[in-house]
Amino acid sequence: MMTWAVVVSIILISLVKILMTCLPTGIVEWLISNFEVHSKLKSEDVTITLGDRHLEGQSKIQIIHDFNNAAFLERNYIWPGNEQVYLNPENSGTRLVIDTKRGKKDVRLFVFIYNDRIDVVKKFKKKLQAYSLDSENLQKLSLKEIGNAI
Repeated sequence: MMTWAVVVSIILISLVKILMTCLPTGIVEWLISNFEVHSKLKSEDVTITLGDRHLEGQSKIQIIHDFNNAAFLERNYIWPGNEQVYLNPENSGTRLVIDTKRGKKDVRLFVFIYNDRIDVVKKFKKKLQAYSLDSENLQKLSLKEIGNAI
């Protein structure tokens, strides 16, 4: 009786192991996207605001493309009570606000563009996440260039 229980449990564990290592690509991508810090944007779900102006057309598409292709540098921990420091940093560069959806949830990205990096603060539900990116195209982008593109 005991040996049958061991044999059945070994078979079940082996089946679970095989299924976990051979998951279809769609399921693997879905699992990875749930834990992604820097998620990709889709132009139809995105509203980009610069100051009080909404970006449209080619400038919006270019910013989304550059944002999606940016390299993730590091994640920054936000200490409780310091949220406003990240949302309104001193000496902030060009600031973009990107409103998008992740599934059914609304997500707001505050993107601060500096010469040497890009800081992103992701606000969803009541949580904040901060991280830094590297993108030459976005870093070259200045407030004047975006303003002329509108």
